[in-house]
Amino acid sequence: MQIGSKNSHEFDVSFGPSLRLGVLGGGQLGRMMIQSAVDFDVRVEVMDPSADAPCRHLTPRFIQGDLQNAADVVAFGSDLDAITIEIEHVSVTGLRQLESQGVRVIPKPDHLAIIQDKGKQKAFFAENDIPTSPFELIEGASDVQKMGLPIVQKMRKGGYDGKGVVVLKTESDLEKAFDVPSVLEHAVDIEKELSVIVARNGSGDIRCFPVVEAVFDPVANLVDYLIAPAVISPKQEKDAEALARRVAEAMNFEGLLAVELFLDRAGNLLVNELAPRTHNSGHHTIEANRTSQFEQHLRAVLDLPLGATDALFPASAMVNLVGSAQAHGIPAYAGLDAALDTPGVHPHLYGKSTVKPFRKMGHVTITGSNHEEVAKRVMHIREQLSVNGNA
Repeated sequence: MQIGSKNSHEFDVSFGPSLRLGVLGGGQLGRMMIQSAVDFDVRVEVMDPSADAPCRHLTPRFIQGDLQNAADVVAFGSDLDAITIEIEHVSVTGLRQLESQGVRVIPKPDHLAIIQDKGKQKAFFAENDIPTSPFELIEGASDVQKMGLPIVQKMRKGGYDGKGVVVLKTESDLEKAFDVPSVLEHAVDIEKELSVIVARNGSGDIRCFPVVEAVFDPVANLVDYLIAPAVISPKQEKDAEALARRVAEAMNFEGLLAVELFLDRAGNLLVNELAPRTHNSGHHTIEANRTSQFEQHLRAVLDLPLGATDALFPASAMVNLVGSAQAHGIPAYAGLDAALDTPGVHPHLYGKSTVKPFRKMGHVTITGSNHEEVAKRVMHIREQLSVNGNA
């Protein structure tokens, strides 16, 4: 098939550098997306606000620009065939204008408008009878006791990687409350935190990756490591996948969607949040699944048949590699030799020029013959591998 006119209703693609795909955001997700695009021989162009973004030297066209500025987004994308994101905090207005000009925009701007506002996300769940924790929308810190304590307060906009979320358990915690429009949620009695990555293309075809279980670092409020498949019952696995499909279909979503779930101690599944892009909970798929989340994302963006998502190993894991609590300056990786000398271990470094406390600098994928073997390797990697800084 040949690339169709951007004024055509249909988006027809042919592989090759004649197809120009733009990515808003030049971080590690864009970097791994480019690595997958190489296999499709698609020309990936990138815009990011940082002059030394990890994608800068991996693209034939890098534009330094403001992702939330509509004019910058339109100027970047006007001549492209398609455009996608690696971070949801982008200008919906700019993307809508590009879509009106015939550029294929995935995920759709209307879906981004819902997902980048946690209040609209929650309202969408409520309107579509999607199970989620009870919530209230508030305007600022003066309203944080509206639901009583303990509660979780989330900024409606701008949060990422554990930022923009605070748990308020007692009145002494109220000084930590955000004085911005927020979502209040009843604190869930969590048994496990799960994630399902679901892809849906323009034809409505859906593929889910196996459910994963995430373990969080309580200090950084980031994923420490994840295990796949999640250690849950077959029914819980089936229900989690069905819930992820239900979310994608209710939104008529097109692209790749990470559906983050809580499994509470009563056995209920609740949707926590959505991410309309490749996600930390899918990094293990690079080595562990027949199709990686990054290839699947590209398939959905280009409206191609979706790839098989079955696991290639009985068990796998991903360990996030983040800056130590005191890390500043040029990154120094300790323990890489030990990681590389461990069977089934694959480090992925993100090419970031500076390290900061708890900044994501890379990840390690682990594959094995069973959960016990993989869990041991996870603990070994967590003890051996670290990122510090040479100031």
